[in-house]
Amino acid sequence: MSQRTKAPFRADHVGSLLRPAALKAAREKRAKGEIGSAELKAVEDREIKDVIKKQEAAGLQSVTDGEFRRSWWHLDFLWGLDGVEKHVMDGGIAFAAVTTRNEGVKVTGKIGFSGHPMIEHFKFLKANCTRTPKMTIPAPSALYGRPSPTPIDKSIYPTLDKFFDDLGQAYKKAVRAFYDAGCRYLQLDEVFIAMLCDPKYRQQMKDRGDDPEALGPIYGDLINTAISDIPSDMTVTMHLCRGNYKSTFMGAGGYEAMQEVLFDRIKVRGYFMEYDSERAGGFEPLRRLHKDRLAVLGLVTTKTGTLESRDTIKRRIEEAAKFTSLEQLCLSPQCGFASTEEGNILAEDEEWAKLRMIGEVAREVWGI
Repeated sequence: MSQRTKAPFRADHVGSLLRPAALKAAREKRAKGEIGSAELKAVEDREIKDVIKKQEAAGLQSVTDGEFRRSWWHLDFLWGLDGVEKHVMDGGIAFAAVTTRNEGVKVTGKIGFSGHPMIEHFKFLKANCTRTPKMTIPAPSALYGRPSPTPIDKSIYPTLDKFFDDLGQAYKKAVRAFYDAGCRYLQLDEVFIAMLCDPKYRQQMKDRGDDPEALGPIYGDLINTAISDIPSDMTVTMHLCRGNYKSTFMGAGGYEAMQEVLFDRIKVRGYFMEYDSERAGGFEPLRRLHKDRLAVLGLVTTKTGTLESRDTIKRRIEEAAKFTSLEQLCLSPQCGFASTEEGNILAEDEEWAKLRMIGEVAREVWGI
């Protein structure tokens, strides 16, 4: 089996990592006004340098900053787009066993991209790692797909066509800006195409006035627009998830409902696919995986600290390989360990045990 020298790698990970106690304490002090932004940044810099070393020591070929400068996997990026503001909602988003914080977005002006703090965040990561630096940002659908009141000022965008056009162009500029900053491995975190596999979510969107059948192709085309200006040496992947907040989930449903959009319409290089529970369905949709693309199997859960059996993981890889070539498969956790700063309910040593195990299994399966 051939080794992979380009992303995605045989042993990879989604991106976010549990926030260390020192970082959580610094963010709390900043929120209370007890320290300034420069003091918080100094703590972030130190903790990111440390977590980079831990990823490299764990044998990972791709390294992230753990999303340590963010409070959410998606909102911090969206708040940095032109025309998008932070919004306090009447309530949070309902997950299986908990409701999120009530922070959200509001589109109050023409959407655009004229720079973003996360460009500098990436540059810091790149300057401090010896492996492939990986940047993660939300897919464009994150601005529209939450099952809450539509976040758009109708006086700015009376119809959705122009809204989606501007959103796609803003992302196109953002992706190119990351490339120009040296990024060659970018991951788009796509929750809401995966959520369209959930009948309850589809009904929520229908009740909001949307057509669930139309949203999947729209979201797919937004991704294609976002990556339409990248040179050939940049790898863009997408991560598919049904929600990850304090070890709970938002939706369920196999990929069949969206398999045509995912595999035939969207032009990313690889798919990080949630596969740690029955909520994601079977491996049959992998039949549609194009020969020039890869599926990174998220067989290791981030929602608990229990370490999976290596034999079980290897058996599941074998099951997936019945529907596509083993050469087109890789292994990762099913999601990030901390999609929000609160993190999932497991300990840091359990997190690192899972990441090390992924590398060990990958070496046994693919010989890397």
